[in-house]
Amino acid sequence: MTAQDRSLQAQALAKRHLPLLLLDTAEPYLPVALGYSVFTGPGQSPSSKFALEPAGQVTIEYAVFYDWDIGHLYDLEHVWVHLDAKGAVIAVEASTHGRRETMDSGNGLPELREGRPVLYPEAGKHAHWAHPRQMQPAARERLAVLCGPLAGHEGVHLGNPFAGAGAYRASPLDHRLARRKMAADAFVPSHRYEPADIEPQLMAWPDLAAFIPRRVSQLMAALPGSVPHFGAIFLDCGDTLIDERSEEKLPGSEVVIRADLIPGARQMMDDLRAAGHKLILVADGPRQTFVNMLTHHGLWDHFDAHIISEDIGCHKPDARMFDAALKAAGLTRADAWRTVMIGNNLSRDINGANALGITSVFMAWSTLRSHVPADASETPDYRIGSPAEFVGLLDRLEALLCYRMAVPNVNSLLTNQVP
Repeated sequence: MTAQDRSLQAQALAKRHLPLLLLDTAEPYLPVALGYSVFTGPGQSPSSKFALEPAGQVTIEYAVFYDWDIGHLYDLEHVWVHLDAKGAVIAVEASTHGRRETMDSGNGLPELREGRPVLYPEAGKHAHWAHPRQMQPAARERLAVLCGPLAGHEGVHLGNPFAGAGAYRASPLDHRLARRKMAADAFVPSHRYEPADIEPQLMAWPDLAAFIPRRVSQLMAALPGSVPHFGAIFLDCGDTLIDERSEEKLPGSEVVIRADLIPGARQMMDDLRAAGHKLILVADGPRQTFVNMLTHHGLWDHFDAHIISEDIGCHKPDARMFDAALKAAGLTRADAWRTVMIGNNLSRDINGANALGITSVFMAWSTLRSHVPADASETPDYRIGSPAEFVGLLDRLEALLCYRMAVPNVNSLLTNQVP
């Protein structure tokens, strides 16, 4: 028998016993493709951590790839179908939360339909069950939490061989947007099951292994254009990051040579950077002042751009300062609704942001300037008392963007057909 003949025989065998996956009717994520490998003796799985020992004459391993698990982008599950010398199914195993479990609906096997094992992937998580009745109340309660409040808690999945080998990489922004997308997909499992309208494609494992990292990279690339998120965060400096009372100026000059950070400012900046936010300094004063102060504290390079009044030729609330910040972030005034300005000056920071429709956050940490708006133009959208409050507020506000712009299904941007 030639290699081509063996390949065609393996393909026919895999197709004959292809698992029939009955999905929860509320399931947002369908399987994209199954990759098969055929074993006639002991061997290491090419797609999982398990060593295989055929229970009979032949074992077919199916690697089931989903774009999404409700907790992370990328999901690979497994089913093992064991056949005797006559080609009859004598045992079925499947992955269940990292374990390899026997699928038994009561007589040692799951239901079989013309040689195809019938399995029930858990809603959102895709762990396999031989029958829904086997899912105990505690497991259902846990699943409800994972598919609801904890949806998207992991971001992009990196604990797999593809990411480990560098076949794809995820930035902080990729993780944040993946979490946003899954949080928007949160749902309540119905615990009613039916087959998908279209079955996933079947292919040899090497073909699926080549496809998966390309697919994950495509999904990540699609996220910025489909998931509502803040395009940039504009930050003032004095009494927003730096304690103005501690400033030391160069004698005979307005240039500050050093100053202390206000409590919590460093952690706030580190957290914003770690979340992949684009950070733009929007500050009034001599450029060298901000270079000195922020470089001293290791924060100058946290910013993607520095919009400083000395460079622009005007001060906040002049719209030119904010237009320059938008441009530096690769945005326009049409994007102002998905930017945030945080500052300590109602007449400059808040007034200027409000005029352009930028979400305004007043940092009320210092008492050097008024906390009372002169009029509606100086009324901030939100008020916080310290940097420690800002990241949590920002997370909540970004989640609310979903209510201002519908979230397209990222999967709809990509065909489920595998080339």
